[in-house]
Amino acid sequence: MPIKIVDLFAGPGGLGEGFSALSKGKIFKILISAEMESSAHETLRLRSFFRLIHDDPKAIANYYAFCNGEAEYPFNIQSQAAWDESGLEARQLTLGDPTDNAILDSVLDAKLPVNDKWVLIGGPPCQAYSLVGRSRNIGTADYRPENDHRHFLYREYLRIIRDRRPQVFVMENVKGILSSKVGGKKIFQDILRDLSDPDGVFGESRVTPGYRIHSLVTSTFYESGMNPTDIDPRDFIVRSEEFGIPQARHRVILLGVRTDIKANFTRLMAQPKISVREVLCDLPPLRSRISKCKDTSDEWAAAVKTHLVELAEDAQQKDMKSLAASLRQSAMSVRTGLQWGALRFPRKKIIEIEPHAATWYLDSKLKFWLNHEARSHMTSDLRRYGYAATYAALHGHSPKGHAEFSLAGLAPNHENWESGKFSDRFRVQRFDAPATTVTSHIAKDGHYFIHPDPTQCRSLTVREAARLQTFPDNYFFQGNRTQQYHQVGNAVPPRLAIMIAKIVSEILV
Repeated sequence: MPIKIVDLFAGPGGLGEGFSALSKGKIFKILISAEMESSAHETLRLRSFFRLIHDDPKAIANYYAFCNGEAEYPFNIQSQAAWDESGLEARQLTLGDPTDNAILDSVLDAKLPVNDKWVLIGGPPCQAYSLVGRSRNIGTADYRPENDHRHFLYREYLRIIRDRRPQVFVMENVKGILSSKVGGKKIFQDILRDLSDPDGVFGESRVTPGYRIHSLVTSTFYESGMNPTDIDPRDFIVRSEEFGIPQARHRVILLGVRTDIKANFTRLMAQPKISVREVLCDLPPLRSRISKCKDTSDEWAAAVKTHLVELAEDAQQKDMKSLAASLRQSAMSVRTGLQWGALRFPRKKIIEIEPHAATWYLDSKLKFWLNHEARSHMTSDLRRYGYAATYAALHGHSPKGHAEFSLAGLAPNHENWESGKFSDRFRVQRFDAPATTVTSHIAKDGHYFIHPDPTQCRSLTVREAARLQTFPDNYFFQGNRTQQYHQVGNAVPPRLAIMIAKIVSEILV
């Protein structure tokens, strides 16, 4: 019997996907997953349905018909029962809302017997903890962190731990949680105290075992009675690129093990780094669209070529000969006839992909690339993107700030552009290195996520971001494109989640 998983603040389901994928679902099975945002919940439910019907040839055929645009819905009469079951597993719930809390509690009361082995996974929303979120909050005149409910959503997670006592829990959050303060106190220290002794948080004396909070990468742990200032909180940071994830995603991940259970496990093992090229090389090239101007393939190509030629001439005049030559080469390589992609973009040619990646990402039943659609950019940004990608290919790093954006027409209209505050305003993902962190900010604009090919002159698509997050190609993100970007940016990489699930299985199996 698989060990039950309860997934809170699930997003589109990256963490749960990893647990479900370990040994093809034979070790762990999601009992319930909870997500409040409607489009993420749609994605979550669709993936739950996919897992339920995966081994049923007739039912799974209709899922692929939906992905391939041949059916309006992913289910039919024969798979209606599985679709209904997926709605019972993947719930749209707002934790902290009394009605939704009651729904969650009723499911756990009915389906989690006291002596069952089970695991709680997930992480509270991170806006209040993230450095970007905190800087934005500082600009709000009446903002007080102690009054921000997002700081305390982890207590909904904690309430389940106190009341249900899972053998193990996994809690993930942004690195900014380590330095975030409420009322002048570091919130991470309080979180360690709370999670290790959930009874004490609610003013109750402890009559049941507490938890030891382990790092996944070092021998560091915390348990009730220890002084949290005696440990280095950075020991709880997992740097994903060190473990074969094609992205430098640094997150705090806490492994809580009940103190009456032996926590013998092998920590995450370093793996070779995976580059952007290795996971994006087989996706078809696209062009961006041009916003606020006439938009055809020819008009786009002409605009990009003009920008690159002008920049090459300016670089030549400023005695930047290597850069000028690279910009001219980029201009000559710009192609006409490129499309901008689509929610379902036809698969015409299959390019070789690295063997380690092919078995995880590819699905021969898909006739389309899903969620592979370029966004529109202003022509001024086409100039910056083409320049930045060319510069990065030449110098091995993304250009920073006004000093490296010194050619004509590159400076954005910011009063403080030369102050250094916007040094990373435009960031290229390099082909030969892991990507920088894919975050939900990718939904706002593409400036931090410029495609490394200057002849495509655009930001990453949802599918490319999903590849960097290690979602399989048959993971179909629902909602509009902005919502899809949010889902991908907020998720835990499923390939990393599998490694975490393996650690949990060592403890419980």
